[in-house]
Amino acid sequence: MPPRRRPEATLERALRERHVLVVCGSGGVGKTTTAAALAQHAARGGRNVLVCTIDPSRRLATSLGLNRLSGKPRAIDLSGRRTKSPRGALWAMVLDVKSTFDALVERHTPDAAARKRILDNRFYRHVSAALAGSHEYMAMEKLLELSADPQWDLVVLDTPPTRHALDFLEAPDRLMDFLDTSVLRWFLKPYFAAGRLTLKVATRTGALAVRLADRILGLEFLQDLSEFFLAFEGMYDGFKERATRVHALLRDPASGFVLVAAPAPLALEEALYFHRRLTEKEMPFLAVVVNRVHPDPGRGAAATRGHRRARVPPALASKLVETFREQQTLARVERRAVARLEVDAKETPILVPEFEQDVHDLKGLALFAETILPAARAASNRVRAGAP
Repeated sequence: MPPRRRPEATLERALRERHVLVVCGSGGVGKTTTAAALAQHAARGGRNVLVCTIDPSRRLATSLGLNRLSGKPRAIDLSGRRTKSPRGALWAMVLDVKSTFDALVERHTPDAAARKRILDNRFYRHVSAALAGSHEYMAMEKLLELSADPQWDLVVLDTPPTRHALDFLEAPDRLMDFLDTSVLRWFLKPYFAAGRLTLKVATRTGALAVRLADRILGLEFLQDLSEFFLAFEGMYDGFKERATRVHALLRDPASGFVLVAAPAPLALEEALYFHRRLTEKEMPFLAVVVNRVHPDPGRGAAATRGHRRARVPPALASKLVETFREQQTLARVERRAVARLEVDAKETPILVPEFEQDVHDLKGLALFAETILPAARAASNRVRAGAP
C-alpha cells in the first residue's frame, strides 16, 4: 500500500506553485479565515496574491484587521515589528455581485440599445443579485477574470457561505438552466414581443393563464419579465461559453481545492459528500482542513501524576469533574468523526485547534497559518530567534 501523502507539504507546494486556490466548505466552518491565512502566507513567501470573498458578513475584512473592503483590490500592509518583511504582496477584495453581473451584460450584449434595455429593466435590477445561483456564477466569473490578470501570481477564492458546499459547483448550472429553459420564459415568450404586450393567445387555457397572472402580478410586471428573457436570448451563448471556461480553469492542474470542515459529525458528513463530488468532477483536490477541534483534556494527564493536588471546595470539584468529562466526550466524538473522514476519503486532515478568540488581525492569521503549515511555523521560529 503506497504511503499516504502529507497534506501540509501538498498545501505548501500549492501555495508556491499554483495559480488558483479555491477554499470551499459549508457555512460557518472558517473558510474565510483559512483563505486569508493561506493568502497571507503565500504573500510572505514572495508571491503577489489576491484573496477574494463574496461573504456579505465582511468576515474577510475583520480577519485582516480592516473595517471594510470594496469591490476593487486593496493592498494589505504586511509589515510589522514582530514579523519578517514580506517578499511578496497581498491584496484583498469582496465581490460585488451586482456590478459583476452588470459588467457581464455589457460584455455580451450586441449593441448599446440592448445593453440599456437589460440594465434598465426593473426585473433585472431587482433580482440580478438575488437569482438562485447568481452569487456562485458571478464568483466563478470574477475568478476567470482575475486569473487572467498577470498582476497576480496566486488568486485565492473564498467561496460563498452556502448551506451545502456543493452549491458552489452546481448553482451556476442552475442559473444557466433558468435563463435558458425557465418555465416562465417558455410561458411568456408566445404572448409577448419586445417592448409590447399582447393577450392574444392560441388557446382558451393560455388566455386564462395570462389573465390569472395579470390579476396576481400585473401586466407591467409581466412585461418587464418578458423583456428580460427576450433580451437575454442573444446573450445566453456568451454566458454558457464563459461558464465552460470557468469549469476548465477549475480542472486545470494550476488550480486546487482546499476543503474546510468543522469536527462535528454532520459537518464532516457533508465534507465527505463534497470530497466525493470533487473527485467525480475531476477537480484537483489538495487538502482537508478540520477547524476548531477540541483537545482531549485527559491526554497527557499521566504526566501530571505525583503533583500535589490543589484543594477546592467539593461543589466546585464536582463541577470541574463534570466539565472535564464533557470535554472528554466531545473530543472523543470529534476524533471518531475525523477518523471516518480518514477512512472514507483516504485523506489525512489538517487539524486546527479551537482558538481562545476569533481571528481579527494579521497576527491571528499568522498564528492560524502556523497550525496548518510547517513552513509558517519554521519562519515564525526564525523571526523569534532573530535569524535573518
